[in-house]
Amino acid sequence: MPSSINLTAILITDSVGICLLLVLMFTKGWYMPTRKKESRLLFLLMLAALINCAADAFASVFDGTPGLAIKAVLMTGNSYLYLFNLIVGIGIIHLIVSHIGKQIPKLQELFFIVIGTVEILLLAINFFTPLVFSLDDNNVYSRESLYIIFIIAGFLLIFYGYIYYFVSKIKNPSLGYFPAWQFLMPILLAVVVQMKVYGISLQPVSFAIAFAGLVTCLQNESIYIDKLTGVNNRYELDMIRKSFLHRRPEKMAALMLDLNGFKQINDNFSHEEGDKALIAFADILVKTIRNEGRVIRFAGDEFVIIMRKFKGDSIEPYKEKIMKAVDDYNETSGKPYKLSCAVGGTILEYHGQEISDLMSTIDHLMYKDKNNYYSQHNRRQNRRSDDQK
Repeated sequence: MPSSINLTAILITDSVGICLLLVLMFTKGWYMPTRKKESRLLFLLMLAALINCAADAFASVFDGTPGLAIKAVLMTGNSYLYLFNLIVGIGIIHLIVSHIGKQIPKLQELFFIVIGTVEILLLAINFFTPLVFSLDDNNVYSRESLYIIFIIAGFLLIFYGYIYYFVSKIKNPSLGYFPAWQFLMPILLAVVVQMKVYGISLQPVSFAIAFAGLVTCLQNESIYIDKLTGVNNRYELDMIRKSFLHRRPEKMAALMLDLNGFKQINDNFSHEEGDKALIAFADILVKTIRNEGRVIRFAGDEFVIIMRKFKGDSIEPYKEKIMKAVDDYNETSGKPYKLSCAVGGTILEYHGQEISDLMSTIDHLMYKDKNNYYSQHNRRQNRRSDDQK
């Protein structure tokens, strides 16, 4: 039985996918300096997509070519094509969760392990008993009854990731934008068409297109990221103000934080060590606030935290959590200096007022806390200058 695939169409689409992914990889479109873990994960996902395109092209070229060696290669290549849905599904979830700044719960990790184990076992069994796909005596590929499990599992994983993100964003609108629909749409269209029209292969190139959109959106978002610490920069404050121009007032909590004794760290241990202190402090804030608010580097060693749709009646619990996290860091850091910060904040009904007014308010409250710190620690007395930091 001759192969019924449209080889020319498949090779063209796979070649487009390979070229697009290679361009993104060699131009480092995936690289975000302040988000190295996300960058590595994105690169690995793009590499997996590149192998997916190549495996699809190879399987298509040799489909219908007799021979035991060819059969072994085709079985392996087609198995990878099915496994790719699992790889990219779990990978996208990790990317979304990492983007939000949280960790995947243990129960969900167990769920991923179960899905992965089931799919790998099915593909292993498929080498001996065709359940997912089969190759006849002439090595012509055919789908089998369980192939749909892999398609459904892959999309369930991706949908789960996006539901997780959008639920988190509803709870806290301060979360950064993640290009969910741009990533999902080309894949959905490709799978629907591919299921309806047998003999063509659009899914591999659809992932390449999806990653191109994902990279573009993440690079655009990086405009609002501080290059040293990886938190948002002050341009994010203007974006927050603009987002309120046509909305109802919203209860918001705003905190300003400033490192105590920061100038002494620079003077006594070098500016490089001062940069490390800023990075460590920003990381403490992100891990403490998690998805409850947005951490922004306002200027120098001053940071701002914005918590939209604030549910509490006081910011004191958040100040206490931050102070405890700083103390925990100092106990384990091994640094010859201790981090300390002044914190000031307020709760207000915000409706797009000038950010400068809000900053003036929390700046005043923060310096009251800072002056109290220096009076108790008998350092340079209550001077609002760079020498105080």
